[in-house]
Amino acid sequence: MDEAFMAIAIVAIIFVACPAVFMHYQAELRKTKSISTDDERLVDDLWKTAQRLERRVEALETILDKEAPDWREDYRERPHA
Repeated sequence: MDEAFMAIAIVAIIFVACPAVFMHYQAELRKTKSISTDDERLVDDLWKTAQRLERRVEALETILDKEAPDWREDYRERPHA
């Protein structure tokens, strides 16, 4: 009786438990691959902020170009547009 029980347990582990564990972790992996709505909103906010900052920098550079035309020569080591 013990040998039959052991054989059934081993078969159950091999053909039921192992695939179940595999499918569980595969489903978890699919969930983590997609971006959440909160993350999507955060990326969108960061993108909008970066665009605003870029426009502000361009406006400041335009003002500096008019007020102090040689300012770029003083800052050659720093990258700028």
